[in-house]
Amino acid sequence: MEVHALGWIALATIVISLITIDIVGHVRTPHAPSLKEAARWTAAYVTLSIAFGFVVWGVWGLRYAGEYWAGWVTEWSLSLDNLFVFVIIIAAFRVPREYQQKVLLSGIIIALVLRLIFILIGAALIAKASWIFYIFGLWLLYTAYGQIREGIGDDEDDEYRETTFVRMVRKVFPVTDGFLSDKLLHRHAGKTYLTPMLLVILALGSADLMFAFDSIPAIFGLTKEPFLVFAANAFALLGLRQLYFLIDGLLERLVFLHYGLAAILGFIGIKLVLHAMHENTLPFIHGGQGFDVPDIGIPASLGFIVVTLAITVVASILKTRADSKHRVEAAPR
Repeated sequence: MEVHALGWIALATIVISLITIDIVGHVRTPHAPSLKEAARWTAAYVTLSIAFGFVVWGVWGLRYAGEYWAGWVTEWSLSLDNLFVFVIIIAAFRVPREYQQKVLLSGIIIALVLRLIFILIGAALIAKASWIFYIFGLWLLYTAYGQIREGIGDDEDDEYRETTFVRMVRKVFPVTDGFLSDKLLHRHAGKTYLTPMLLVILALGSADLMFAFDSIPAIFGLTKEPFLVFAANAFALLGLRQLYFLIDGLLERLVFLHYGLAAILGFIGIKLVLHAMHENTLPFIHGGQGFDVPDIGIPASLGFIVVTLAITVVASILKTRADSKHRVEAAPR
């Protein structure tokens, strides 16, 4: 896939335009968005994300459009897991609801920059050493196991703990006692203070950096094209702000989300290991010769991801309804 510089410029223009619309139309005037507003903007972002795939189809062909869609659906589903952490962080910092949009958008911008760096590094590694897929695949399988543990409650911990980076910031710089509207810095008595608003933005950005260690290898299992990888990440992340306000409070109803994500990550992990075996370049494994193993295509990958998500959502809804009905019937009268 050859992407002209104009393609990157066009993608950058779309991303910057969307960020500008969010800043001017939503963040500049602090307010708590209504459910209707959040639903409308979430639908707009989903439509735009899907439409971008048709642009890819028209310019580069159906194969790459399929890779983009599979990558975007994967990143979007993994972003639901991000939201669990975002909810905990924002609650821990007690961010006033009218300022949460600014916090989320700022954290997302930081995440976009960091993920672009990760994507370029990952693409360079893959171009020079295809055996990196072994590491990516095994890491995703380990991450899938971690999701299962979270699902069954072995690793359950809803308490937010500040990252090492945020703790270092607190030790080096003075911080105000509380929020001062939506200010990031505060000048008082000739001294500059950081505000909790800036700290929560740094917390969200650094937390998403940890998620990138899972999501970036996952999407490289679906496409090796940096342009498609960044596009899928950008559209998934930019829709997070609206999605947060749409499903805030509903996330707990997705009781089987961890199992669904585990299935997706495990599937892509196996796909990466099989691809590494097929393209084997390690001389101490099978003499450096590729193995005769199946290479899972994009149609099968996209179908598995979509079906898994659908089953996860439907099963979660049925489970929560059954539990709710049981509580009502068991309640004393």
